[in-house]
Parts: sequence; C-alpha cells; structure tokens
Amino acid sequence: MTRTIVLAYSGGLDTSIIVPWLREHYDARVICVAADIGQGADELRGVREKALASGAEECYIEDLREEFVRDFIFPTLRAGAVYNRKYLLGTAMARPLIAKRQVEVAHRVGADALAHGCTGKGNDQVRFEMTFATLAPELPVIAPWREWDIRSREDAIDYATAKGIPIAATKEKIYSRDANLWHLSHEGGNLEDPNSAPKPDMFVLTTDPMQAPDQPEDVVIGFERGTPVSVNGERLSPFALVSALNAIGARHGVGRIDLVEDRMVGMKSRGVYETPGGTLLYAAHSELEQLVLDRKTLAAKDLIAPRYADLVYEGRWWTTEREAYDAFVDVTQERITGTVTLRLYKGAVQVVGRQSEHALYDERFVTFGEDDVYQQSDAAGFIRLFALPARVRAIKDQELAAAQAAGTPAEPAPAPKPAGELAGV
Repeated sequence: MTRTIVLAYSGGLDTSIIVPWLREHYDARVICVAADIGQGADELRGVREKALASGAEECYIEDLREEFVRDFIFPTLRAGAVYNRKYLLGTAMARPLIAKRQVEVAHRVGADALAHGCTGKGNDQVRFEMTFATLAPELPVIAPWREWDIRSREDAIDYATAKGIPIAATKEKIYSRDANLWHLSHEGGNLEDPNSAPKPDMFVLTTDPMQAPDQPEDVVIGFERGTPVSVNGERLSPFALVSALNAIGARHGVGRIDLVEDRMVGMKSRGVYETPGGTLLYAAHSELEQLVLDRKTLAAKDLIAPRYADLVYEGRWWTTEREAYDAFVDVTQERITGTVTLRLYKGAVQVVGRQSEHALYDERFVTFGEDDVYQQSDAAGFIRLFALPARVRAIKDQELAAAQAAGTPAEPAPAPKPAGELAGV
C-alpha cells in the first residue's frame, strides 16, 4: 500500500527538493501544506503549482494570518518575551501554528507520516516535532536533512537543478530567509562571519536608516488589556494593525536586529532580522506597563518574560507551562489600557507620550507640595526602618574596630532572655 506523507511546504529550496526525494525513497504520495502567515503574495504566488510540478499529489494553502497574530504574536508580546536580549521570536512563534495545521490536514487525509524540511543543525526541527509529539504522537516523523547525503545548500541547489525544480536561491546569493507578517530573517552567505557587516542589498523590508525621511513621524498605538487595538486612533484587526505598523516602521528604518544567538542544539549562529512593526509594539507595550504596573508586579513580570521567551524559542508552546504563564500575564494586563506615542526618526524609536486611566503616576503625589496622601515628614521614619540593616552592620563594624584598636576582644552580644522572662513571668 502506498504511504501518505504530509509535508510542511514553503516552496523554498529545502522543501522543493524534498517532494521528489520523499516519493523516491518512501514510495509515497506527498501532500503539501503551505501556511499563509503574512509572508506576502509574492512568496505564495505559484506555490501550489510548484508543489504539484515537483510531484506532490495536492497542496493545501492555509490562511492562518489572523490566528497567527491573535493567538501567537499578541500573547508573546503581552508576556514581554525577548530571546537573547534582542530576538522578537518571529520564526519561533510561527512554527507551532504551522505544525498544528499540518497535523490537522494529516488527520483529515489519513496520513501515515509527517515530514518537514528543517536541517539537523537548526531550531525548527525541534519546534515542529514538539508540536507533532503533542498533537499527533502516533505519526512517525521524516526529516530528510537528517537522512539524505545532501550536506549543504550548494548540494541542494545542484539536486534541484538535476530534477528540473525552479528555485530562487543561487550560489552567488545564498541567504536563507524566513518571512512572515512579524519579521523577515536572514542567515547564511557572508553573515556566517560574525565580523562581516550585512550587505545593504540584503535588506528587504526596511529602508536604510541613513536614507529614511529627514522628518520624524509620530505614531500613536492604543491598547486594551495589553492587546494592541488601534493605530493613530483607528481601530484595526490584529493582522491589519501589525501590517500598518510594519509600513510605518519600515519607511523609517526601524527594526533591524543583528544577533549572534544561542541555538538549542548548542552552537551559536548569526542572524539578521527585520521586525519593524514588532519593534514599535514592544516599545509601546513596555512603556504602558511602566506607567500602570506597580514596582513589584513589574519585577515579577520581568522574571516571567525570559522564561516565556525560552519556551517560545524551544517550541514548547503546547504545554501546561505556557498556559500557566498566560494566566499570570492575563492578570497583569487587566489594566494595561491606554495609548503610547512613539517618535520615529532614522532607525530610532523614542517614547514621547503615554496615557492611561489606570496610570499609577499622579501629578498630585509627585509634586513638591503637601497633599492628603503623602506627607513628606513621613519619609524620616521610612528611611530609618529601610536603612536599619545597614545601620546595624555599621554599628557592629565600629564596635569591632574599636575593640581591635584597644587590644581587647569585642564584647559578645548579650544572650537572649528566656521567653518567660521576656514576657514578665
């Protein structure tokens, strides 16, 4: 009986050559699943036809754009998750969603196995297979990059040429890119040297900051309970909102990130990311939290944020851990409603205004005048208690120094009295 394998398909170099390879080595019919997560019409144009021409029996193109923003981007944003201090997790967030839809198609067509085009050195293999293990533990996984004798992108290009498969990658311009609504990533080529500057023509989404407009632009982002809902006063759907901010940020050269990151498999890699709208959203959301949350809650949330980032980066989306973090984050976001005004200028983002009816900042309390809530004279007692550990340590050090100077041992502290004696019994 011919096997049915469902392949996560992008139409790029790797997945393009996997279709004929699976047919040859597994005597299988191949069903492709391509996800529309906002990578753009050009990326998806002709994908189904290309898959069929490569030997696939069918190719389903799934529109996941709103779901991607609503259920993956916004929760990660609300958590404040940033990986390795810079990375806004564009690729990592998308993989669990793509894999989830791939599993749904596999169940619908009665597939015998799942396949992906991730390399054996990368993170995506873990992200896909974590979802497979959770949502389809009964289905075996085929990862050609861990099986075949192709060892480089140059080899992959030669294989595609031999099979007559049209591809965009060339040996001269050999960047590996991943695009979706949230970002565009670049790896490979001269970027493999961490001391080599990105070439100007590598960037696709964002204007060179030096060529950006000479006049700054202000943008106002509105939030309700931590979720972005408007741009410059206009309420927008999740997808439309990120799209609008992408356009605004990109024309001012905002959102370029050059990062040497730590992969899950233990090695470091270098990637360059373009995340214009995401950069604006993180800046605005963080500022609104700073206005509304008290110091201890903000500190607790800052402890959760890197854990959430690790979880997303490692593909552990479908876990109790994430659900627990989301429950915590939901409570912290109940009052994160308001607007933040950002000023964009030649790659820089500056916060120039913020307001919320839930703001803990109140001019009545920070003025130098007296008020009914805060009496300045109260600070003396607070400082004395706040400094008590330091005062006790200083007194003990002074007593010890005086005793040493006199050549006599410092007197030990008196033993505590029995409880009954202390009570006056």
